[in-house]
Amino acid sequence: MAEVVSMDEIRATAARLDIDLSSLDLDSIRLPPGEDFGVISDDEDLKGEDPLEFDAGFGNIIVVDNLPVVPKEKFDKLEGVIRKIYSQIGVIKEDGLWMPVDPETQKTQGYCFIEYNTPQEAELAKEKTNGYKLDRSHIFAVNMFDDIEKFMKVPDEWATPETKPYTPGENLQKWLTDEKARDQFVIRAGTDTEVLWNDARQSKPELVYKRSYWTESFVQWSPLGTYLATVHRQGAAVWGGATTFNRLMRYAHPQVKLIDFSPGEKFLVTYSSHEPSNPRDTHRVVINIFDVRTGKVMRDFKGSADEFAIGGTGGVSGVSWPVFRWSGGRDDKYFARIGKNVISVYETETFTLIDKKSIKVENVMDFSWSPTDPILALFAPELGGGNQPARVSLVQIPSKEELRQKNLFSVSDCKMYWQSNGDYLAVKVDRYTKTKKSTYTGFELFRIKERDIPIEVLELENKNDKIISFAWEPKGHRFAVIHGDSPRPDVSFYSMRSGTNTGRVSKLSTIRGKQANALYWSPGGRFIILAGLKGFNGQLEFYNVDELETMATAEHFMATDVEWDPTGRYVVTSVTSVHEMENGFNVWSFNGKLLYRIMKDHFFQFLWRPRPPSFLSPEKEEEIAKNLKKYSKKYEAEDQDVSLQLSEQDREKRKMLKDEWERWVSEWKRLHEEQKLDRQMLRDGEASDEEEEYEAKEVEVEELLDVSEEVISFD
Repeated sequence: MAEVVSMDEIRATAARLDIDLSSLDLDSIRLPPGEDFGVISDDEDLKGEDPLEFDAGFGNIIVVDNLPVVPKEKFDKLEGVIRKIYSQIGVIKEDGLWMPVDPETQKTQGYCFIEYNTPQEAELAKEKTNGYKLDRSHIFAVNMFDDIEKFMKVPDEWATPETKPYTPGENLQKWLTDEKARDQFVIRAGTDTEVLWNDARQSKPELVYKRSYWTESFVQWSPLGTYLATVHRQGAAVWGGATTFNRLMRYAHPQVKLIDFSPGEKFLVTYSSHEPSNPRDTHRVVINIFDVRTGKVMRDFKGSADEFAIGGTGGVSGVSWPVFRWSGGRDDKYFARIGKNVISVYETETFTLIDKKSIKVENVMDFSWSPTDPILALFAPELGGGNQPARVSLVQIPSKEELRQKNLFSVSDCKMYWQSNGDYLAVKVDRYTKTKKSTYTGFELFRIKERDIPIEVLELENKNDKIISFAWEPKGHRFAVIHGDSPRPDVSFYSMRSGTNTGRVSKLSTIRGKQANALYWSPGGRFIILAGLKGFNGQLEFYNVDELETMATAEHFMATDVEWDPTGRYVVTSVTSVHEMENGFNVWSFNGKLLYRIMKDHFFQFLWRPRPPSFLSPEKEEEIAKNLKKYSKKYEAEDQDVSLQLSEQDREKRKMLKDEWERWVSEWKRLHEEQKLDRQMLRDGEASDEEEEYEAKEVEVEELLDVSEEVISFD
């Protein structure tokens, strides 16, 4: 330890050496490097702390060129215009906008620097405003500040660029070629996100890819299963592959909350809402439409939450989601949104309104696209106290020709359900009774593909039955309805064909008193699950609609979700973290056999990976179905091999358990032999352990517990 020296000793030493202490600058004294003369600095403990990290780059700064050159008196006005344009895209730092001024002329020099909070905001600003037309003479040229150095290094003479050899990327559809014809699914539990194969033959999933903190809120497959999207504070990202899941593209959109793919996966819609500075104002909404492959913003929409809150359900901050609904099919040609008294339909070639104007529909409340054709179904409620009836209209796009209209009277509510092939449209209409004290329900059934689009009216036997659920059979002509009063409503099945007459709706069957409040058709049709979720505690009935018979009944206690795999072979029921207990999922066969169960704490999401449509024609699919026995021989042999393998695994497991038992017995016998002398001593010298060599005797033992005396009077 260093010796402590008093101040008096220091003064005495200075006087002896003829040094004036008052003239010394002690702060200027520097010790030789690495030398402390045994004196430990008070700041020594700070050296062990992590060094501060500084952002050495300028990735959050953009340079905006081709601005107007203005004198000093117009400087504030120009700055206000620039700030208004660029603050809509992101948050500009304090003192983050700088316009250089020529010291000689005292005029601006025609460019400015803008510093954002994040590089993502700067990238987005460059993407959106490069080429922005302020007026005829001033079109913005926007570059990243980091790119200036690159521009300065451009050689004066052009040189032939180096040709790099083509390296093909991973086949994003490779997972469809799985030899076992398995399907993939993604789950989120805790901080982990996992992609797995559903290996039903082995009665367990097989891990494909796992990553912690992969997303900050949720994940979402694209409609054809090519991409997996993740959501982050800075924006969204898409990943693809069969096993590696590399990041393919990022989409800068700060504070993004919701995303939606177009049906053909060409475009990605992102949504965010931002709190207003004035509490009395509504949230500010930003919606971007990106090209999925290039990441370029094709069109953006901004406005208050009120502007996007008309029609639809779900969403956040009162905004209906999805705000934009895509036309049917995979060409992604049109998308539309609902506004006040208008439907705005855009085409994706220019991302502008068709014919540069919206479709005017007074008081329109809802709309939906045909799943396969560019046909809009619109609903407008009654007006003028019933003087102008409610109506459902079918409109062809892009011609905007009205194909069919149906007026509806005394309407309380209306919902539209398209069949997956676009062959039929069911309109559920709740109507007031004459007294207007109650309502009853009927269906208007449109046959879209038939001449003049005939409409048929369907009413239930008991018109006062409450409709709990409605669902079309995928690719089929049947539909199911849950109706009646809880807790045991009825389930009815109908067909749009009646015997040989294909133009009449007919009832197939009604099954009474079912604990069901949701319907889940198999993607291939024919089979349906009658599910009792939430208040019905996960009751499940697997029903064959072809035979009109129950295949199995089961229960998944507290189940919150039911989801069929894209082939219709398997179905998953899950309990998500809305419940604190029993989190996880069950995998069932289509006919109700439980194949395996996986428990996961803090379970948030289960999603099957969608499959693209088959390349087989309907005729080929029908031929395969007719000759299924011929094709099935190969797979039956494979199933038998797997069964034998599982049997062998079971035998090995039983042998292992038997060996373990025998080891335990052998150890017990060894200990028993070691303790023989102790047992002999406890038996007063009797050596035998065999119970039958002893004679059992009963011995009575009397014990005096208490004595008391009492004087008894003889009077």
